[in-house]
Amino acid sequence: MLTIHAAPLVLPVGAAAVAEGAVAVDGDRIAAIGPYEDVVAAHPAARVRRWPGLLTPGLRQDRARELLTRCYHPDPREADELGELPLWGEEFERLAATMDTVRRSGSVRRGLQRMLRHGTTHVVGPFGADEPGLRTALSRSGLVQVPGRPGDGPPDLDPFAAGGDLAATAHGPLTVGGRADLAVFDVADEAALRVGGASLCVATVLAGRLVHRAR
Repeated sequence: MLTIHAAPLVLPVGAAAVAEGAVAVDGDRIAAIGPYEDVVAAHPAARVRRWPGLLTPGLRQDRARELLTRCYHPDPREADELGELPLWGEEFERLAATMDTVRRSGSVRRGLQRMLRHGTTHVVGPFGADEPGLRTALSRSGLVQVPGRPGDGPPDLDPFAAGGDLAATAHGPLTVGGRADLAVFDVADEAALRVGGASLCVATVLAGRLVHRAR
């Protein structure tokens, strides 16, 4: 079913911003990008999802490998003891010393889910053949593995933590005919997004599928 995602501001990256814009998605592909009224007129039978704020391409997470293999993502039931943020460095090493396969796999799954909640659609590897469990979890998540150079500093679920702008942090531009990997953030513009960060994501669309929606 064709779906139109509409927002007060659409930033395709590499093309002009569209105020009161929309992106039409047909299956896993982008069918149209433009002003809401024009897109709806061209696709009158489409389902419409209206979002607040800013619609952009999905983001690229350059620290995915560290976040999945060198961090522990606490279970919500562990929040009182461990908090809610990823644990890395000495805290991770302390936990890893006694961590069994089931607990490690659970951390990976939660890490992938939390990436999606931060608007991430693409992840930088590598994820080797000697890590079948990790590769399977990544495949099931739908996140796209891409080549790239891992970033520096502490790993962070927010791709904007590295300091890049949207063009440097997005997986690529939104284009008609391209894969429908989108993110929506409840902010007014790119400047507010860079200040507030990707935790303000309210929706993530991966290959046309709505995989995250803030409650």
